[in-house]
Amino acid sequence: MKRICLLLPALGLLLLSCNTHREPSETIIGKSDIVIENGIFTPEALWALGRLGEVAVSPSGMRVAYTVTYYSVDQNRSNTEIFVMNADGSACQQITKTAAHEFNIAWVDDNTIAYISTEGETAQIWTMDARGKNRKQVSNFDGDINGFAISPKGDKILFISDVKIDKATVDIYPDLPKASGMIIEDLMYRHWDTWEDGSYSHIFVADYMDGKVANATDIMPGEPYDTPLKPFGGMEEIAWTPCGKGIAYTCKKLTGKEFAFSTNSDIYLYRIETGETTNLTEGMPGYDKQPLFSPQGELMAWVSMERAGFEADKERLFVMNMTTGEKTYMTPDFDYSVSNMQWTPDGKAMYFIVGVEATHQIFRIDMETAEIKPVTKGLHDYHSVALAGNVLIGDKVSITSPAEIFSIEPSTGVEEQISFINKDILDQLTMPTVERRWVKSTDGKMVHTWVILPPNFDRSKKYPALLYCEGGPQSPLSQFWSYRWNFSIMASNGYVVVAPSRRGTLTFGQEWTDQISKDHGGQEMKDLLAAIDEVKKEPWVDENRLGAIGASYGGYTVFWLAGHHNKRFKAFIAHCGVFHSEMEYLTTEEMFFDQWEMGGAPWETDNRIAMKSFEQSPHKFVKQWDTPILIIHGGNDFRIPYTQGMAAFNAAQMLGVPSKFLFFPDETHWVLKPQNGILWQREFKGWLDRWLKE
Repeated sequence: MKRICLLLPALGLLLLSCNTHREPSETIIGKSDIVIENGIFTPEALWALGRLGEVAVSPSGMRVAYTVTYYSVDQNRSNTEIFVMNADGSACQQITKTAAHEFNIAWVDDNTIAYISTEGETAQIWTMDARGKNRKQVSNFDGDINGFAISPKGDKILFISDVKIDKATVDIYPDLPKASGMIIEDLMYRHWDTWEDGSYSHIFVADYMDGKVANATDIMPGEPYDTPLKPFGGMEEIAWTPCGKGIAYTCKKLTGKEFAFSTNSDIYLYRIETGETTNLTEGMPGYDKQPLFSPQGELMAWVSMERAGFEADKERLFVMNMTTGEKTYMTPDFDYSVSNMQWTPDGKAMYFIVGVEATHQIFRIDMETAEIKPVTKGLHDYHSVALAGNVLIGDKVSITSPAEIFSIEPSTGVEEQISFINKDILDQLTMPTVERRWVKSTDGKMVHTWVILPPNFDRSKKYPALLYCEGGPQSPLSQFWSYRWNFSIMASNGYVVVAPSRRGTLTFGQEWTDQISKDHGGQEMKDLLAAIDEVKKEPWVDENRLGAIGASYGGYTVFWLAGHHNKRFKAFIAHCGVFHSEMEYLTTEEMFFDQWEMGGAPWETDNRIAMKSFEQSPHKFVKQWDTPILIIHGGNDFRIPYTQGMAAFNAAQMLGVPSKFLFFPDETHWVLKPQNGILWQREFKGWLDRWLKE
């Protein structure tokens, strides 16, 4: 139940879905040759798509390298390959073809690419030329290398790897090597999907000479802290100074209870010559991350949240004068969050990604005047932006299109698609139509709503409809493309999908986002019901065949609606949702989240705000449940423990409500394995068809 940034390191989540190290028996997974019948988008077609990962522009701006991950349902695994093309999209070539994962691509020069490969026993740094020839392993570190960046002069390299700091049970009792018990004495003993094992992600700096990585030094020796921030941070949280003598990195240098209740990450600067580390953002209490130095090194930009303990605060653009230490807030009059910054070569301007009214666009800021202008517009989500000579390179998605790479003319915003990863599959599909509308809520505010219509939509027919309940609770309901909550598949199954950006969603200004905190079960529910009540008036919607679906906070929403919907809906689906708020408060891991959202602890009986929040716990209204419900949960979900889903299912069963529990013992807050993903889609469709069609 956490806001997940659109720009999270997607490849990292992909790699979590299977063993990343190649086994001798594994075969290479490549582009699918699937044949689509009748143009219908199916789960099998979804998992046949190649998934764009990283995009890297060569130093001259003439070439673009990128990664694509392909999945095998039979093998229940994936592998990732590297491609290179000219910046205009011509001369595209696949330059790796292995059963391993190749990722973290970086241009050493215009003719050489460095990358990480999982080809051996451990993940190591390799290089090859831009044709894929002369491949060689350049690092031989004792452990997995999970990311790296080459210094501006090319003489050094930094990389991240896990380091054992804290003692495990076997260290305390070496005579019990097979004991599985974990000894826990503080909070934050597990996080999202992993138990703390005493290891932390550290930065190492090493020489890079004669094509070899040598003399690696841990710049955080003995520190029980992670950089990048887990689990969503990537190499964007670490930056070389242009002179190559310093490394800026993001870190939350807290442990245990302090860590669990805090969002106070800072930007630290490590000086290689002296070994000294300085906190550059000391006194700034919220998240500070994504350091990025101007080309001349005079300024450092980063994003900062103001309010401590609130993970969905506005991401403000700051710059620091590296000589004087003066900090300047660049976006005080801009009511949107910025991310994925990119300096222009002269350091006079910057491009970045901004979420605006349920889309994500590229914007430009003049660093002298602080004037901010949009570069792109349209119904899409840009994920990244980079400069390639006189043009911009970015990757974008939409509700009906998976990620592809585009070239953008910065003065006009004119776009040209230059990658065509999934053209063979998409050309066989008939995709839905997406409409946007604004619906008046109960307090007179207008709620942005996507309405996704089935392929070959016939306005003379009546269709069942689904109310999509967004998670978060602060997250963008934008033009996202999902490999689970995929609106195009839902619509292709014959449903009208209604997706409102209810109170709390991002991209509509911070005031809109703030209005859900400490009001769960309040205005956001009225927004959702106002949207479905408006759309169901359409002659092509069958108001007697409505369903409500959602995950995470959307799962909470579904559980809550099940006790309040007044016979509107005929079927519900809740994935990884909160059913019992008091228990979730006590069993989640990032304690700051519920502390902020609920306004306090459940035992604070004199805290009016907290008591009001916990009074809206869905379990308190379970006696009103009377509608079939499918409940889905993952056994390794530590954000919302699986017992929440189990409790909801048990209650439904005891009350005689038609119900089903789809449990994945080996999945987390997400469903990442191919066969589990297809099972999820089949059960999802089967449940809705059973109650809304049959």
